[in-house]
Amino acid sequence: MSDSSGKIRWGILSSAKIARKHVIPAIQKSHFGKVTAIASRNSEKAEALANEFSIPFHYGSYDELLTSPEIDAIYNPLPNNMHIPWTMKAIKAGKHVLCEKPIGLNARETDHLIQHTVKHPEIKVMEAFMYRFHPQWQLVKSLVDSGKIGNIVSVNSVFTYYKDDPDNIRSDPEKGGGGLMDIGCYCISFARWLTGREPQRVSAFMTNHPQYKVDILTTGILDFGNGLHASFQCSTMSHPAQHVEILGSSGRIHVDLPVNVPADHTCRLLVETDKGSEEIAVDMADQYTLQADYFARSILDNSDVPTPLSDALANMRIIDALVKSADSGSVEHVHS
Repeated sequence: MSDSSGKIRWGILSSAKIARKHVIPAIQKSHFGKVTAIASRNSEKAEALANEFSIPFHYGSYDELLTSPEIDAIYNPLPNNMHIPWTMKAIKAGKHVLCEKPIGLNARETDHLIQHTVKHPEIKVMEAFMYRFHPQWQLVKSLVDSGKIGNIVSVNSVFTYYKDDPDNIRSDPEKGGGGLMDIGCYCISFARWLTGREPQRVSAFMTNHPQYKVDILTTGILDFGNGLHASFQCSTMSHPAQHVEILGSSGRIHVDLPVNVPADHTCRLLVETDKGSEEIAVDMADQYTLQADYFARSILDNSDVPTPLSDALANMRIIDALVKSADSGSVEHVHS
C-alpha cells in the first residue's frame, strides 16, 4: 500500500494548528511519505490549505477523506475526545493511523480501541509521542541504558505555557482539555520510557480554572518502587518553561528543551558524573519527520510500530490514577 514511488500517501484529518505548523511540512520532506489529501469541516479552509501546501486532494468532511482511495494512512490531530472515534472509523475504512496524544480520554476507552485493533491486525495504529524520535532523546536513552549515571533515582520534569482562551479546546473539559492531558502526558511518558518501568502508585495536586473547569496546574508524583520516583509540574497558565532532569546514583542528565524542539535547533545536553561534567551538542533534526518515517516504514515493511498501543494504555492508566488522586486527596494505586 503506497504510491508508485513507494511512498505512503497521507491524509490529514482536520486543519489543526499542529498539522499546519509541524506535521504537514514534516511529512512533505520525509523519505517515505507525502501528504496527498486534507479534510476540514470547512471546505474552503481545506481548499486553502491544499493550495498552500500543494496537496492534490481536499475534502469538506472527514468521512470523505476516510473513503478516499488516494490515501494509505491518516494523521489524526482532532480534539482529544475525537481521537478514538475517528481512529476507529479510519481503521474500519482500512487506513493506518498516527493519532495525536493522548490517544483517548481514559484507559477504558483506550483499551476498547486496542480490542478493536486486534480484529484488524493488518492496520498500523500509533500514538504520536514525537519526542522519542529526536536524536537528543535517543542519546539520553542510550546514556541511561549504558549506566552512564548509575541507577536512576528520579526523573523530574516541568512543562508549562500560558494560554487563557475560553474558545480553545484545551479549555473544554468535554473535549479532554486541561494541562495534564495536553502536556502532563509527556512528563509521565518521559519517566516510563527512560526507566522501562511502570509506577505502582501516584499522588497529584490540581488547581482547576474556576470558569473552564479544567486543570491549569498539576503537580504529580509517581512511585515506581525500589527507590525510583518521578515528579512533574505542568501548567497551561504559567510562564513557558520545559526541562527534564534525570538523577542517577552517580550522575545526572539535564535536558533543556525536551519537547518543542525547532527543526533548526542544535540541542545541548548537560551530563554530570563522578568524573566531571560535559555539554553534548546534538545535531539538528525534525522530530516530526523522523516520526512520520518510522511509522511509514512499519507500514511498508509490515513490521511493528515503534510505540505499541499498550504504551498508550499504560500512560492513560497513570493519568486516570492522577486524576483520582487529585479528587480523593489520597495516594492512588495504578491499576492494570
